[in-house]
This record gives sequence, structure tokens and C-alpha cells, in this order.
Amino acid sequence: MIGDRTVNVFYDEIMLGHNPEVDLPFMPSRVEKRVRSILQGLDFKWSYPEHPGRISAIKEYLDENPVAGVQFRSGAPAATYDQLARVHTTSYLDHIFSLDGKRAWLDKDTTAVSPDSIKAATAAAGNAIAAVESVVKGECESAFALIRPPGHHAEPVRARGFCLLNNVAIAAAHAQAKLGCEKILIIDWDAHHGNGTQDIFWADPDVLFFDTHCAAPFYPGSGHLEEIGDGLGEGYTINVPLPETAGDVAFEKVFREILMPAADYFEPDLVLVSAGFDPHRNDMALNLTYDGFKVLTGIVQAIADKHCDGRLALVLEGGYSLSSLSRGVHAVLEVLAGGEVPEVHEIGVPEAAEAAEFHRSAFSDDEE
Repeated sequence: MIGDRTVNVFYDEIMLGHNPEVDLPFMPSRVEKRVRSILQGLDFKWSYPEHPGRISAIKEYLDENPVAGVQFRSGAPAATYDQLARVHTTSYLDHIFSLDGKRAWLDKDTTAVSPDSIKAATAAAGNAIAAVESVVKGECESAFALIRPPGHHAEPVRARGFCLLNNVAIAAAHAQAKLGCEKILIIDWDAHHGNGTQDIFWADPDVLFFDTHCAAPFYPGSGHLEEIGDGLGEGYTINVPLPETAGDVAFEKVFREILMPAADYFEPDLVLVSAGFDPHRNDMALNLTYDGFKVLTGIVQAIADKHCDGRLALVLEGGYSLSSLSRGVHAVLEVLAGGEVPEVHEIGVPEAAEAAEFHRSAFSDDEE
């Protein structure tokens, strides 16, 4: 029953300060010239899609439709330089921090910062750390970091895909360094491949990285089936590229037949989820429904219950349709708080069965 389990949701208005506006001037650079040429070549007006309204819309929806057992938390300290340096190079961090208070393009894939972006990014990473600490210390049964900018495309030396700092990787590294979690399972169900997270843990046998995503050439074009890690980490990266029309049934099959056996083999001390909501059928790709997100949440929760006393923290990644983003987060929180997990079917099949039952008597001579 919803409310049987406690969930801490971490949110801070500081993260609304990240707001690149492409009509305003940015620091002159080669990257800016490249981005400007790309934007000028479009036949429509482009605006920065990763905007503050993403998390404010979720917060507003959750306030209007509260979930029993969900508690909001704010005021988490920003991630420190040392915490960030566990997964990012110092040269990259020095460059990022030098941009505090400025407007600049960081990558030709249109990743940018505004004057308050660095404060927002370190707050996002800090809230991801706080979410992990809350579950490891037993303050709640699961946690959700409602944060932005997102993180899973951020590489050790590069901002990409609207991501500045790799929030889930920073939280995982903190759990290993300070919270006694030796083996961590990271699950990424965003529509886009988590190339940055994969890069950070590519050769690490203590982090099992599992990623479902829309297959290349969908951005960022990585995450092929054969990408399984290297060195000591060979076999500890699992990529499952899917067609853009995949849907609930395909996702459930992947999670039950690939993720669950892998988790049983790995036996994690902590489960983290890069939770993107752009796989929803009204968003970018992969055709998931709200029930589909509930099923994935139920499977992930069962893995955490089985292997690590329920220690489970989710970190927001993508999702650009404000309605499906808000309702998707709400659906996930319902399951985390103890709600029932529905059955999923191939899209349209239940409706077809209902129609067949309704019309069947018209083609039968049997009297009821």
C-alpha cells in the first residue's frame, strides 16, 4: 500500500539558476562560433531544452498530488571539489569553476552555462550525494534526487548533452569512499546512453553499469551491445540498445532476463538509478507508459531489497515533456512508497481483447 515505505525526495531551488538563454551573449570562443553556425542553420527558433521548468513542474505536480510516505528534503551542501575530483579531472574542474558567473558554450553539442550554472551543478551533485547518504544511513527506505542539470553524459574531462557534472557517478564514488559501499550497481534507463558514466567506470570491477537506451545513431551514438568494459572491468558494463518503438514489454523482458541475473551475480551493496523520463511514449523515444516505469521501479526495488537491505537511490536525468516527466516521477514514487506494481502488456492488446469480448455475441447464435 502506498505509504508503507518512506521515500526522501531531495530538491533545492538553487538548481533553477542554471538557465542558458541562447539569445544572450556568451563568451567569445571557437566553440561559440561553431554553435552559432549550427543554430543559424536551423529553420526554426531553438531554445535550450534543459530548462528550470523541468524540475519546478515536477515539484508543483507532486505538491498538488502528494504521495503518502514521500518526504521532501532541501538544504543539502553543495558537492566539494574533492568529491567531484573522484570522477572528474582537476583540469576540467578548474575550467568549470572558472566559468562561475559567466555565460559560455562548453561543447558544440549545445551544452552551455549561465551565471548561476556552477552553483546549480554543484548543488545537484550535492543532493545526489545526500540522497545516497540518506538510504545508506537508514533515514529512509529509498531516495529520489530531483536535480538538474542532469549528469550521465558528463565525461571525466568534458561536458556533454546538457550535463556538466556526472551526478550519479559522483554519488557512487562518495558511497565507495566514505560510506563503506564496496560494490555498486548503476542502472540507467534514460532514452539516451549514459556515455559519461560508462567512461568513468569502464575499467572498474566494483561498479556494474547497466544501460538500456535507444540504439545508435540516436544521441550520443554509443552504447553498442559489444561495449562491455575493459581491463579489470571487462564484463561489468552491460549495454542493451533498443529500437525506438520498444515499449513496456520489451523493457520488462530486458530487466528480468538480463539485469536481474546480473545483479544476482554481482551482489551490490547499493543500487543507483539514472532515471530519465524521455523513454515515455509522449517524449523522445522507447514508447514506455507510466505503468512501464512502475514495473521497472518494482524490479529495481526488488533487487535492492534482495541484495542490499533496500538501499536504493534514484537520480533524475532527462525528460523534456513536462506532463509525462511530472507524471512519470509521480508513478515511480508511488511504487517506491509501497504502491502496487501493475502488469504490462503489448500496447493495444488489452483494448483489443476488451473490444473482442464486447462484440463477440454479435457473431454467435448462442443465447445467454
